[in-house]
Amino acid sequence: MRAPARAVMVCGTTSGAGKSLLATALARWYARQGLKVAPFKAQNMSNNARVVADGEMGSAQYFQALAARRIPDVRMNPVLLKPESDTHCQVILCGERRDDLSSIAWRERSAHLWPTIQSCLSDLRADHDLLVIEGAGSPAEINLQATDIVNMRVAEAASAATLVICDIDRGGAFAHLYGTHALLAPQHRALIRGFVLNKFRGDAALLAPGPEMLQALTGIPTMAVLPLWREHGLPEEDGVFDATPSGSGLAIAIVAYPRISNLDEFAALRRVPGVSLTWARQPQSIASADLLILPGSKHVAQDLAWLREQGLDAAIARHVRADKPMLAICGGLQLLGSELLDPYGVEGEAQGLGLLPLLTVFGRRKRTRHGTYSLGALTGYWAPLAGLNVEAYEIRHGETQPTDPIAYPELKPVLPGACGWQHGQTLAIYMHGLFESPAVMHALFGQSTPTLEDTFEGLADFIDGHFAAGVLMGLADRG
Repeated sequence: MRAPARAVMVCGTTSGAGKSLLATALARWYARQGLKVAPFKAQNMSNNARVVADGEMGSAQYFQALAARRIPDVRMNPVLLKPESDTHCQVILCGERRDDLSSIAWRERSAHLWPTIQSCLSDLRADHDLLVIEGAGSPAEINLQATDIVNMRVAEAASAATLVICDIDRGGAFAHLYGTHALLAPQHRALIRGFVLNKFRGDAALLAPGPEMLQALTGIPTMAVLPLWREHGLPEEDGVFDATPSGSGLAIAIVAYPRISNLDEFAALRRVPGVSLTWARQPQSIASADLLILPGSKHVAQDLAWLREQGLDAAIARHVRADKPMLAICGGLQLLGSELLDPYGVEGEAQGLGLLPLLTVFGRRKRTRHGTYSLGALTGYWAPLAGLNVEAYEIRHGETQPTDPIAYPELKPVLPGACGWQHGQTLAIYMHGLFESPAVMHALFGQSTPTLEDTFEGLADFIDGHFAAGVLMGLADRG
């Protein structure tokens, strides 16, 4: 009988410290050692999600599963919280939307979620050699420790050898690490095996005697100093990633409305030489764009109101009237239409921008699909994509139909099942992941960007060169 998997956990002093990057790198590094590895994050809060066999899961754990050479599984991220406002999240439990859990107060919800988290953790440990576990935020949030279901409670349940990573580029790294250690309960401090300084730039010799003093205070060694690496290629888990506004070629602008979702699918655009990639929050950014992208939205009605408040609705209309290329994906498609109807109270009703003759109705059931999509006849800027087969996915409640196909013959379906249309230079589709296809990147930009496999291998090489020999295997050693 297989012994339960050993676990290595990555916690952070803050959000954005580098937990996801390090966990992904560890997943590939351990997989390269011949271990059967699975990622795990008990609870993730993100509007970046991917579709798998049993529903949806956080993008970060989806990529970590691929890095570990495993099939992504909702048990690897049993709880996904998708923010819909500053005070409300949609709860996804084991891949499925759970409105009953969404309505429970935050502090009370953890008791309902923990049994499922324990079960998923136990299942994965029973079937693998090693789990690479990612925490959330900071384990030292003392106001949340009593209801913790994602940090040290998980570390304790898995007896995880735990690393704590911090962003030294922001300053205060030693204070963050010391404070995090000091605020943990004694039994949780005992699980901390090492500190990691991330995003360091400059002369590493200047760090001394900081790591030595920190070890004297805590008993915990600094196991690695990772230099700042902007071009690692891994899609960001949270927030709007750094754009590349310095390119002298094609200018691409992505409209960054407040409830933007699945923005990780645009990460490949950062790596196209000569492309200028910016986030559009004001009309001028749209006016200067050669290609405009309207991404997905977690709450289309709210984002439509924001577009109008910022004057971006008129800027988008001017872009369309100028016959400049535009790509609208999922929520972006919906907001371009004439109206959004919500008979079941899923997201809210709204008047669309009226730039496409499309009507969207939100249904009770969410559509989640992952598969191969075949693009039909396309013209103009999008003509190079005609006939391509693209591996992609859908996550949506809305169902969209043309309002009057006879009156608008120029609206051409380009995907089966009412999944996409072209109107002039505007391509409006429900499928996510277009730019993750090497064939699409080559067709549109004349070159392919590095693949995910290239990225995973590069991340594993990166940590292999910055952790001392034997340290990583030592973390995974049951002794």
